[in-house]
Formats: sequence, C-alpha cells, structure tokens
Amino acid sequence: MAFTKQSKQNVIFHTADAFTAAGGVAHGFATRLGGVSTGPCAQLNLGLSRHDDPAAVRENYRRFCAAVGTDPNSLVMTHQVHEDTIRVASREDILPDLLDPIPYDADGLITNDPGLCLTIYYADCIPVLLYDPEQKVIAAVHSGWRGTALGIAPQAAEKMADLYGCKKESILAAIGPGIGPCCFETHDDVPSAMTARWGSGVTPYLSSLGNGKFSVDLKGILAWQLRTAGLTQDHIDTLPLCTACHPELYWSHRKMGDQRGNQAAMIQLRPSSLSLPREGSAER
Repeated sequence: MAFTKQSKQNVIFHTADAFTAAGGVAHGFATRLGGVSTGPCAQLNLGLSRHDDPAAVRENYRRFCAAVGTDPNSLVMTHQVHEDTIRVASREDILPDLLDPIPYDADGLITNDPGLCLTIYYADCIPVLLYDPEQKVIAAVHSGWRGTALGIAPQAAEKMADLYGCKKESILAAIGPGIGPCCFETHDDVPSAMTARWGSGVTPYLSSLGNGKFSVDLKGILAWQLRTAGLTQDHIDTLPLCTACHPELYWSHRKMGDQRGNQAAMIQLRPSSLSLPREGSAER
C-alpha cells in the first residue's frame, strides 16, 4: 500500500508508507475522527477559525499530535490564501499560543530544522507533503485549484533543491486526501487557468462534461507537475480518497460549505534524525 490507515487512541489518520520506511520523520493526514468538538465541527476539528470551542481545538491538537508523534509545542502553521507563497519556517514562527493570529500569509512551508512541525489545512484542497531523507528537508503545501494552477507543489520541490541542495530524484512526495475528479465539477475558468500555465500536458486531467462544465483531476495534475519538476514516478504516491465522497471521514467545503471543521496534515523532522542512520523499516 502507498498509504496506511492508522488508528491510535481513536484518532484516525493516514501515513505515507514511503515516508515511514525512510524514517526520520513523523507525519500524518488527519480525518475528522477522534476529537472532542461537537456540532458541525465534530469531531477532530483542527481549524483555527471554524467557530469552534477553543478548549476543544486545543484538545484536538493534543490528540492528533500524540497519535502522529509530532510536538504540539513546535507547530508552524499556515494562514492559507490560495496563492503560491512558500515560507521558510524557523523557530520564530512558533506562536506563543496555538490560537494566536498567524502574522503571515503562506500556502506552503519548508524547513531543514529538526523539530519544527509544518502544518497545513484542507477540506477539499489537496495537501502535499515532501520529504528528502538524504538531505533531511521537508515541505508541506496546500494546493487548491488556484495553487495547483500556480504550481505551488513543484515550486516547493525547486526550493528544496535551491535552498538545501536536495536532489529531485531523492525527494518523496505524498499527495493526500482531497476532492477527486468524481466531485470536482467546474466551469471553464479552472481548466483555462491550468492550460494557460501548463499547456497541453494537463489536458489528460481535464474532462468536458458538456454544457460548459468540466471535471478536473487535481491530484493527477499535481503528480504530473512533480514528475515534470524532476521527481521520479515511484517516489510520488497519491491517496485516492475523495473528501467530498466520504463525509464519514472528511469535511468537504463543496458538500458542507462553512458549516464544517478542517483537517490538517503535519510533518516533522525528528530531532535525532540528523545524527542517526536512516531507518530501514516503519516505526510504530
């Protein structure tokens, strides 16, 4: 399997098998299951501005971080605006309090600082985690259709190479849960934005439904973009689950509007990963 469904203390999430096998990182893609929120945000709401009880959000973070193995005191989070800004995360970006306002706009984060936990959010948009186990560099990007058209995921791979000397063929990519072509029906603006930036390479992922409507495969485009950027095909894994098709697992903005919570994806270099040899088997 490219991904494994995990259940720890009733928290349900997915991990990328390639990341686990490489070792050196803690990571996970949340579902909505395993938290304490109620109402439209039930259960594991990790959104910071979803009109949820602050105490419940804090407890949800504690539970998810404990399940995934990340540090809730080292979170670097995103204020997402559907653009392509990728911030180099540092210790200064750790907020004094979880619910403090985030003082910057960014849809992506990148770091080689062991211990920083990069955190992005999704409720149909596609979360993408990147990891170079050789250079010990991680990135996390939120890629909706606008971010995908702008190329935020391949830009993150380019930054890993430019800033930290990563070799593209060493980078692992995990494309997480998000809306699938089964449910992402759009007008012409979305395919037009894709082809204007990326040309005919994206046309296999755009299907006309007639009456000016199209089905768009964002995950397929993201995988193609990462291959085009130099990642190897066998280092790119995609979780096929559609957030709109699975309300039992996920909140979907398209299906639920604003009456919902947010999922999060996290990745953190383990503090010891720079001094230990790369692990050859999955950690438990």
